Amino acid sequence: MTTTTRAAPGDLVAALRLPVWKTLSARAEGLRRELPTRPDAPAERFAWLRSLTPEQARDAALLDHLDALCGHLDGKPALGYAPDDPLPEAALEAAEGFNPQLTALITRFRAARDAESADRSARAEGP
Repeated sequence: MTTTTRAAPGDLVAALRLPVWKTLSARAEGLRRELPTRPDAPAERFAWLRSLTPEQARDAALLDHLDALCGHLDGKPALGYAPDDPLPEAALEAAEGFNPQLTALITRFRAARDAESADRSARAEGP
């Protein structure tokens, strides 16, 4: 007889945050290297954005998205994500598929999160 243990989502969040952050950070750095240098001044940045090809503009938007997610995982809440959400689904989606072990851990996290949510719903409905 085998027994299965269900990992708590909180434990998996702790195990996932750094590898997800590293994956997103590596993707962002790759995009940063491929794009022309982005100026800091608003007027110069506007001119820079207008100078990009459509593909570069998509990469720049993805870079901004990845930077925001990395910041969120690092404790600086990003717009559009709940400040108390330590691991937004968007971060999981952006990290998925780049590392088989990380992808498997993300799958385990989602299963544990869904099971915990189903347990809470069942308890709320009562007998």
